[in-house]
Amino acid sequence: MQTKGAPDQLVVVIDDDEVMRLSCQQILQKAGYKVETFGNGHAGIKRIQEAKPPLLIVDIKMPELDGFEVINIVRKIDTDLVIVVITGYATIETAVDAMKAGAYDFLPKPFTPNELRMIIDRGFERWRLTKEAQRLRREKEEVERKFVTLVSHQLKSPLVAIKQYLDVMLFTSKDQLPEKAADWVRRCQVRLGEMLTIIQDWLALSRIDSGSLCDRASSAELGKVVENIIGEYQQVPSGLNVTIKASIPSDLPPICGDPVSISMLVGNLVSNAVKYNRAGGSVSLKACRVGNLVTIEVSDTGTGIPPGAMQHLFEEFYRVKTEATQNIPGTGLGLVICKRIVHELNGTIDVRSKEGEGTTFIIHLPIAENKKEVEAKSGECK
Repeated sequence: MQTKGAPDQLVVVIDDDEVMRLSCQQILQKAGYKVETFGNGHAGIKRIQEAKPPLLIVDIKMPELDGFEVINIVRKIDTDLVIVVITGYATIETAVDAMKAGAYDFLPKPFTPNELRMIIDRGFERWRLTKEAQRLRREKEEVERKFVTLVSHQLKSPLVAIKQYLDVMLFTSKDQLPEKAADWVRRCQVRLGEMLTIIQDWLALSRIDSGSLCDRASSAELGKVVENIIGEYQQVPSGLNVTIKASIPSDLPPICGDPVSISMLVGNLVSNAVKYNRAGGSVSLKACRVGNLVTIEVSDTGTGIPPGAMQHLFEEFYRVKTEATQNIPGTGLGLVICKRIVHELNGTIDVRSKEGEGTTFIIHLPIAENKKEVEAKSGECK
């Protein structure tokens, strides 16, 4: 039976007892609610799919589909639906099971009109608070998005311009500047570069949080990504004279993720491997297929990571502080970005390190054709 009313005040009642359905309908209609009643779970679920009501009252003991089965199904349809369970077989165990299944409240039969109204009023307040929280969260995300745009255009652009002016000054007037002044300009350039890196990393994190950085529907050729990264480092060699070698099989299948995010992922790991290396050291990139995944390993011969720092590596702004690393510039966001990219692509990232001997990061990413069948497998490239 159906009645007319405000859609946000709709209560769906599923109970095989006609008297109970009629009682709930009369009590709640007098309280100002719209009520629709159904004698079995199948009919009630179909209506919930159509109307997406705020609140459901469901009996536990019913033929065909019992209350627990109904709860499991409707939870997948609408995670915000407030569910009140009623039953004539009330026990503490039944109440606990109902709450574990996703019910909001539990009402044993028989109950008074006031008890039913009180629980339904409380359930609707819960639903309204949930919707209000979602609205506020959307507003917060919109404010953050606008702030990211503000930072991108209003802060980054002038910093880039200042750095370019200083580049031109050094290039055209280096011989005319006192050595101390030239040194100050170079120091300014370094600091500006650090600020720009922080802004760039922060913008990348913001895009990941909004789900707009990684395109999981795209695929990337790892060999081409690595080739471009190594080419960039060869054009601007490290002061440590670190060599970079790669071993990427030509028949390696494409991996899940767009080339930009994969390049950011691998590029951050290579950058760290170079910065935290020893003079004359090396960086090795290897990849292989392991089941439905591609395993990528980035190894260095650098300073290594102290055991106490391993658990903090992927925390925002965390940087390993040792005598060997205290003067190495960085934002503490590179590994955070790497982990979030890997997470967005349904992969995993691990690290092995021995202080003083080097570090290896191991990434497992799904191959493009099997991105829906990711299995958490461990494997090393030979």
